[in-house]
Amino acid sequence: MNKIIYLDAAASYQKPESVIRAEVDFLSNKYANSGRGICRLATDVDSMVLGARQVAAEFIGAQTESQIVFTAGTTDGFNKIAHMLRLGANQTVVVSDLDHHSARLPFVMSGANVVVAPLDDELNFDLNNVPYADVFVITAMSNVIGVQQDVAKIIDAAKQKNPNVITVVDAAQSVVHSEIDVEKLGCDFLCFSAHKIGGDTGLGIMYIKNPDLYKPVVFGGGMVNRIMDNQILFNSAPEVYEAGTLPLTQIAGLVPAIKNIKANRPDLDLIKYMYDEIEKIDRVHIISKRDSSVLSFVVDDMHVLDFGALIGAYGVCVRVGNMCASWIHQYLNIAGSIRISVGAYNSLDEVKQAIEYIKEILK
Repeated sequence: MNKIIYLDAAASYQKPESVIRAEVDFLSNKYANSGRGICRLATDVDSMVLGARQVAAEFIGAQTESQIVFTAGTTDGFNKIAHMLRLGANQTVVVSDLDHHSARLPFVMSGANVVVAPLDDELNFDLNNVPYADVFVITAMSNVIGVQQDVAKIIDAAKQKNPNVITVVDAAQSVVHSEIDVEKLGCDFLCFSAHKIGGDTGLGIMYIKNPDLYKPVVFGGGMVNRIMDNQILFNSAPEVYEAGTLPLTQIAGLVPAIKNIKANRPDLDLIKYMYDEIEKIDRVHIISKRDSSVLSFVVDDMHVLDFGALIGAYGVCVRVGNMCASWIHQYLNIAGSIRISVGAYNSLDEVKQAIEYIKEILK
């Protein structure tokens, strides 16, 4: 059996030992529910949740931990935002062909008028042709193209058309590769998932600039302050948006995940190296740029699923298909693509070995 070479960090980042240890320690020695008791274990868990919220706030430049809402992931965050905004046919939501399904579909299904922002020749937002929007969805980095968008300039352009526009940023990919400062961006919402930065699945972070402006859309335990007869008094943000039991084990691993990704960003020189080598292979057409965070390509006369099966037989994990990003593939007039992505744990030797396997498959 070949050693596994994992080149699919953009789908889900491998967990550092610090995250695994933190979650095992929580489950083994510190487990209790949060917000439900006053024993030492329960209060320690409350402190852990608050600490994780504070670290997440600092990680993205939020002013206060009350702007940080824990969700089940980026998808959950976007669905909640679409419902919180209470959209209708008389409101315009601008999206783009860079979007992951999670970023666009909740707004399409809201019944709002959806307009697609044009891209320029480099597959970036065309800042000279930004449409009017009541809500503007911005994919900060496509999971297929892997290029950081100038989110601050996009938001400025959107505000020139409508000063009251609400801006929603998908940072699921960009959070891995660059620092985020929501204050400098000026966005109203921003979402990302913990598993993209080496945390666990089932946990997301939703930033809300002005959390008191919106009403909750999910109801249950933990969000209620008290009920008197038929009068319900809800907790303030962020708890009002977190009905039910929080994903505590995942939250226990969030702080070490953030510390690790800040100290150990993926080495994109590995992507450049693979770009230079794979570009030489006949039948391969690269659709991403050399300085992108991912390497995406197609192969003449080979279905991407067949390539995935063949390279997988060598023990190499890559992503194949439409990456839940149908629109950019339609824009490029291809059915799907092959994507290679790296984490800080990948080595040059692994990359060189993967290239040899690719050459063997395509010779």
